[in-house]
Amino acid sequence: MPLDFAVTLAATTAQASSTAFPWLSASILFPIAAALCIPFVPDKGDGKQVRWFALGVALITFLLTVGGYLNGYDPSNPNLQLVEKVSWLPDLGLAWSVGADGLSMPLILLTSFITALAVLAAWPVSFKPRLFYFLLLAMDGGQIAVFAVQDMLLFFLAWELELLPVYLLLAIWGGKKRQYAATKFILYTAGSSLFILIVGLAMAFYGGTTSFEYTDLMAKDFSTKFQLLAYAGLLIAFGVKLPIVPLHTWLPDAHGEATAPGHMLLAGILLKMGGDALLRFADLQSDSALLQHARATAPRLLAEHPQAAQAQVDRWLASRVEYLKA
Repeated sequence: MPLDFAVTLAATTAQASSTAFPWLSASILFPIAAALCIPFVPDKGDGKQVRWFALGVALITFLLTVGGYLNGYDPSNPNLQLVEKVSWLPDLGLAWSVGADGLSMPLILLTSFITALAVLAAWPVSFKPRLFYFLLLAMDGGQIAVFAVQDMLLFFLAWELELLPVYLLLAIWGGKKRQYAATKFILYTAGSSLFILIVGLAMAFYGGTTSFEYTDLMAKDFSTKFQLLAYAGLLIAFGVKLPIVPLHTWLPDAHGEATAPGHMLLAGILLKMGGDALLRFADLQSDSALLQHARATAPRLLAEHPQAAQAQVDRWLASRVEYLKA
C-alpha cells in the first residue's frame, strides 16, 4: 500500500492547470468569513434575518463552486486543476495549496449543494439560531477544504474544523440521548485524527527536505515499512470517519440523535470525507487485489453473521420503528 497519492495527484504542479480567479479559495474562505459575521447580523431575536443571511451565503458558495467547475475545470483532464498556491513559511514547508481533480471536484460541488439544502431544512430552528447557522457555514468551508487542499497540514486543519461543529450540532440540537451521541462522536473522531497529525508530520520531516505539500511528499522515497505504518495510522483515522467495521459504532448513535440538517451533513458529506481520503492516500493499481478481496468478503460476512447485521439495524432504528411505519 505505497503512499504514492497516485489516484488523485497524477501530475506535478507544472502539469496541473491553474486558473486566474481563485474559485476554490473563495469557496473555502467565503463561508468561513461569513460565519464570523453572523454575530453582527441585525436580528429581532426570532432568527429570521440570520436564516436569510445563512441561506444567501450558502447559495453564493454553491455558485462559486459551480463557477469554478464551469470556468476552470475540464472533466476530460485527469490532472490537478484550479490550482492555487501561496507560500506561507517556505523554510517550514508551509503553503496555502488547493486544487481539484476528478475525485474531489464532484465532492466539492456536492458539499456546497447539500449545505445549501441543510440551511433550508433548518428553517424551523429557533433555539440559538446564530450559533446554529454559524456552525453550518463554518462546516461548509471546512468540508470543501478537506476535498480541495493539497497540503498535509492544511488537510489536518480542515479535517479538524468540522469536528467541533458536528459535536455542537449533536449536543445542543440532538435528541434525548444527544449528549451520549455527541461525546461518543468527538471521542472517536478527535482521537483518530491524531493519527493524521502524526503521520503528516512523519512524512513531512522524512528525508532531507521538509514539506507538507502532496507533490513534494510524492517525490520522497519512503521505505516499505514506513509506508505500511503510515497507511495503518491513516486507515484508522479515515476508517472511523467512513466508517468501517469495527470503527463504526459512533454512527448509529449520531444518526439516531441528529436533526434533519445533521442527517444531511453526516450522510451526505461527512462520511464521504473518509472515503475520499482513503482513495487519495492509496495506490489502487497496487491494491486492486486487496479491493477485490474486500468486495468478496463483505457479502460473505453478511451471509455468515446475519444476527450481527440485524443487531446493528435494530440499534440504528431504536425508537423510530413506529415513526417509520407511519
